[in-house]
Amino acid sequence: MMREVQASDAKTHLPQLLDEVERGEVILITRHGRPVARLVPEAIRRKDEIRTTFAAIRALRKAAPPVSAEEIRSMIDEGRKY
Repeated sequence: MMREVQASDAKTHLPQLLDEVERGEVILITRHGRPVARLVPEAIRRKDEIRTTFAAIRALRKAAPPVSAEEIRSMIDEGRKY
């Protein structure tokens, strides 16, 4: 479960909140009841970025036509000319 903290409380207690985030907690910061920011452990954020990147690569590979080894070699050689 994600904990919600008002922005004014987050400002006052930031060091303690960061300690909680380091321990794996996710904290949602709100202003007037509206979400404005989320504090997440760096490891979780990185895993999400990696997952998103791999999904984008898979989608690109499905959309692109197959490329032969000769075409790849030609593209590499073409790039070396510049």
